[in-house]
Amino acid sequence: MDLKFLDFEQPIAELEAKIDELRYVGDDSEININEEVARLKEKSASQTKTIFSKLTPWQVARVARHESRPYTQDYLDLIVPDFQELHGDRMYADDPAIVGGVGCIDGHAVMFIGHQKGRDTKE
Repeated sequence: MDLKFLDFEQPIAELEAKIDELRYVGDDSEININEEVARLKEKSASQTKTIFSKLTPWQVARVARHESRPYTQDYLDLIVPDFQELHGDRMYADDPAIVGGVGCIDGHAVMFIGHQKGRDTKE
């Protein structure tokens, strides 16, 4: 797992590192580590809930701006395989920061509109 954690998420990062280490060791040994992994996963989920329930406004902003956070297009690629993006505003203008279009979910036509920020300064 190659996740990037923020400074206030370090206790979670340490638990996730232990889980990954146990999985790696467990693959090479005959010892069953499933119970320990399950216990650590439960502890990680509890720690995550505790930390995220007490975030300051600045920490919330940092989570919202996290570089690994998925963007609108990431969701559309996974959820709507037949997404047809629409462009322009009838005056030949297009805002690259707004993604909008139609697609089908379970046979129902759906209109999607979302904000798509760039991943770097060139985007």
